[in-house]
Amino acid sequence: MRYTAPGFLLVALVTLLAVILSIALALNVARKRVRYGVQAPTMSGHPEFERAFRIHANTVEYLAPFLAALWLCAIYLQPLVAGIVGFVWIVGRIVYAFGYSAAAAKRRLGFGISMIALILLILGALIGVVSAYLGQPWR
Repeated sequence: MRYTAPGFLLVALVTLLAVILSIALALNVARKRVRYGVQAPTMSGHPEFERAFRIHANTVEYLAPFLAALWLCAIYLQPLVAGIVGFVWIVGRIVYAFGYSAAAAKRRLGFGISMIALILLILGALIGVVSAYLGQPWR
């Protein structure tokens, strides 16, 4: 297994993009805190702050399952497929962030995109791991 193969490089790039997205969303929360005078550790205040906080918190809540499923799918099933589906997850989280920033009700499309991508990665990881366990690797 070569981790420099194009599929694995895409998975590594998607991993970095997910980390960068998480950091960007955290910085947005900090910016909204300052703009609306929401002093730490207060978690409520202006609706724009609360939406920014929920966008970041929800993304972080899904980051660990996403990264685990992404890499397990890449290692045990197919790295290029995992990388492409992982990129779709990133796009879904960005759509989620923009939608939720506008209004809470507009978060559904992005949430749906990212959830479908996550489910596909989990299923891919499960198929790959079970196949390897049974001695019949997917590849």
